[in-house]
Amino acid sequence: MALVVISDASPLIGLSIVNGLTWLPLLFGEVWIPTEVYREVLPSKPARGKADIQAALDAGWLKVWDQAFPALAGLDLDEGESACISLALDHPLPVLIIMDERAGRAVAQEYGLQVIGTAAIIGRAKQHGLIASARAVFDVLHQSDFRISATVIKQVLARVGE
Repeated sequence: MALVVISDASPLIGLSIVNGLTWLPLLFGEVWIPTEVYREVLPSKPARGKADIQAALDAGWLKVWDQAFPALAGLDLDEGESACISLALDHPLPVLIIMDERAGRAVAQEYGLQVIGTAAIIGRAKQHGLIASARAVFDVLHQSDFRISATVIKQVLARVGE
């Protein structure tokens, strides 16, 4: 059965910082974002990663899910996280959510959804030979205002042998 991949805003922005958006179609094929995430990553004002994310949409592998799906109520999550989880729960096929925020990941996992984050994508890129060094990519992220916990980075580096 096919795996549907849905991304929240933060991983798209983080991967754009390290020129890693192009890894996503190589690792997963199509990646979907709900309209709420689209509005977060392509605001009307200038924003980090905006041009790269628009290029991914133009290339056709990043797609906006604009069909209606039931909204999740009563969760203390931002609209993008909530929409990703709701879309995943409503989708008939198995789903992988790419999400960094701890609260959103916890809620998704409570619903039994599979979740990975930016760090895991970097690890997969290393394992698939798309990058020479995961450590170098984490260093670039660390120099920006994008944060991943040191524990998570150590786990990924250990998994990829760095």
